[in-house]
Amino acid sequence: MIEIDNLVKHYGDQKAVNGISFIVNDDEVLGFLGPNGAGKSTTMNIITGYLSSTSGSVKVNGHDILEEPELAKEHIGYLPELPPLYMDMTVLEYLNFVCDLKKVKKSERKEQLAKILAMVKIVDVADRLIGNLSKGYKQRVGIAQALVGNPDILILDEPTVGLDPNQVLEIRKLIRTLAKDHTVIISSHILSEIQAVCDRVVIINKGKVAAIDTISDLSKRLSGSSKLLLSFKGDAKKVGNGIRSIPGVIDFKLRISDKEVHEAEVIVDSSTNNDIRTSIFFAMSKLATPILEFRSLDPTLEEIFLSITSGK
Repeated sequence: MIEIDNLVKHYGDQKAVNGISFIVNDDEVLGFLGPNGAGKSTTMNIITGYLSSTSGSVKVNGHDILEEPELAKEHIGYLPELPPLYMDMTVLEYLNFVCDLKKVKKSERKEQLAKILAMVKIVDVADRLIGNLSKGYKQRVGIAQALVGNPDILILDEPTVGLDPNQVLEIRKLIRTLAKDHTVIISSHILSEIQAVCDRVVIINKGKVAAIDTISDLSKRLSGSSKLLLSFKGDAKKVGNGIRSIPGVIDFKLRISDKEVHEAEVIVDSSTNNDIRTSIFFAMSKLATPILEFRSLDPTLEEIFLSITSGK
């Protein structure tokens, strides 16, 4: 667990971070978001011990990052936006060098590195020079160095920046795998990436925490209700009556999309504390009406982020 309490950082007269507090729970994937200049990178550098705070505290599994830096950092694996790679080393030479820095016992290195190489899928390039690798492989090597020492917590800063769509999908799968055994904090400007892998998000703006919650709860809070789009093939009147009777439904709008084949769609508004998806499914099943499409129309993370950080 990481506890950030009233964190403040001054650069001269400028407050880059102004009283940030939040908790990162064990075994969760937390998205850490903010516009440029919001204090995101400064906060991450303080959490990892690269910078000291002006005031406030960061505790990593009970160890204060300033008072007990070595004990706190034992629990952290960090991937900066620009991975700290040595281009004239082979992958294996570099990871052994990281083992030296992290004081991994020599008797444990072979087994640990073999496991890491397999996990991040870089076994086939272990003996190649890092400078000759593709961007995607370099990013994997960066994640591998963060895993050396088997830390409880992984902090990944822009892990997919500059990668092509296939490489992004590969790194996303890797993060999901890592999340099974680690607490993960991800900072990224690619909001679809955060939406795909994170349990909760922290959004900071102008050096302060602007929002903390799950994406679905932030979305419902922003819209004031939960919206669903249901497309179906069948009797529109019967479907309308069936949906109207479901507890939690506030309003709905029905539209016939194709009269000849009896296709229609309905947009359903429900109260934010009622998840009516299961009720709709069983109602449609009872009416023997096939569902063609069923999806949320709640605001996306991008819309949430723009609303919160623009003040609208």
